[in-house]
Amino acid sequence: MQADIAGVIALQRATPEAAQWLASDYERLLAPEASPNFDEGVAVAEVLTRISGFIVWRSAAGECEILNLAVDAAVRRQGIGAALLSYVLERARSSGARRVFLEVRESNRPAQLFYTRYGFLPGGRRPRYYSQPEEDAVILSLTLASATPRSLRG
Repeated sequence: MQADIAGVIALQRATPEAAQWLASDYERLLAPEASPNFDEGVAVAEVLTRISGFIVWRSAAGECEILNLAVDAAVRRQGIGAALLSYVLERARSSGARRVFLEVRESNRPAQLFYTRYGFLPGGRRPRYYSQPEEDAVILSLTLASATPRSLRG
């Protein structure tokens, strides 16, 4: 676990558009007694035993929030971000979430385009939400389908 946190921190530092969390933030999130009322966690993707992507989420009370997501620039556009997002969306559905939301830097157009490809829609702004540099956040959200598909042939 500690080695994974170190890998996540290293990737996060190399990805300035990602939220810059402290190791203690991840340790608290991953502690066994962390939050019994939430489905939350960190998932990582590895390429050749090196952490090449990660996603952080929290689900509770019918909503899921994606808190952080980063993919190593050297392996972007190879499906890593999509796999991580799909993993969290499936977890959100199975935990009963009806809506997923996140914030993204206003200047991070590639991330905004990535999320809109998965059905996320802009729904507001948070002025001066980010620091270093100070920047507004665009709020994106996705409504998850509540219907469960079934075959008509039974």
